[in-house]
Amino acid sequence: MPVGIIQKGIGGFYYVITPDCVYECKARGVFRKNGMTPLPGDRVVISEIDSDKKTGVITEILERESELVRPAVANVNQLVAVVAVKSPDPDYYLVDKLLITAEYKRMRALVCVNKIDLDNENLRYEIRGGYEKAGYKVIFTSSCTGEGFDQLKEELKDRISVFAGQSGVGKSTILNKILNSQIMKTGVVSEKIKRGKHTTRHAEIVKLEQGGFVVDTPGFSMFEINDIQHKELNLYYPEFNRYPESCKFVGCSHISEPGCCVKAALGKGLIDPGRYERYVDLYKDLASRKQWD
Repeated sequence: MPVGIIQKGIGGFYYVITPDCVYECKARGVFRKNGMTPLPGDRVVISEIDSDKKTGVITEILERESELVRPAVANVNQLVAVVAVKSPDPDYYLVDKLLITAEYKRMRALVCVNKIDLDNENLRYEIRGGYEKAGYKVIFTSSCTGEGFDQLKEELKDRISVFAGQSGVGKSTILNKILNSQIMKTGVVSEKIKRGKHTTRHAEIVKLEQGGFVVDTPGFSMFEINDIQHKELNLYYPEFNRYPESCKFVGCSHISEPGCCVKAALGKGLIDPGRYERYVDLYKDLASRKQWD
């Protein structure tokens, strides 16, 4: 029986990419009975119904490596956090939350700094410096000039990647250029509020010529990390966990305790101050929410 990857699901039908073709499939009722919904990105086994019409039934969903809720997609193993140098201005809290989510979900992550053709103040280097200190690869891109796209395509090869970021940062435009098509609908940034209009309606994965897939996702501007306990937040900051020495106190929050190796690294300029300040804010926010649970 053919094995493939679900490209998208619409109206109870699932379109499954196999090495030979795309099948239109229904899912067995047992999945609904067991409370499991097939998702784009799922690796599935199908039973062929009509070889000419390329129709079939999904009989098995193979074990998932990861699962995202928003967007609802499975087996993503790389997150590309997209931030624009301007129009809209960078939302560093959102970028940090996306990177925390990638660490939490055990996905590789990189940062794409887009619209560098608008960067008259060299803000791109400030953004890169902060995230490179954290250990993330940072790529500069411009859809107008084409800069950075060869490097970005290489990073997408043989992975299932999701692009995420503020509305209006150019996610769909980047994907259009990568795919050399207009598969993704593009939006414009409202002149009045400097935010992108949401144009994408459902999650869908698209196969890349060089190998791998990208996920076309609904745009969103907020991302929450409520599943993470405040006392565990530090685990999802790679720059906090690279030092061989230990903090003086077990379970150090890296905020107010003496003898903290993270704060010592911060003082030496080894950790980006902006990232650290936002960590403290997120830690306190998660702690306060826990108090009211």
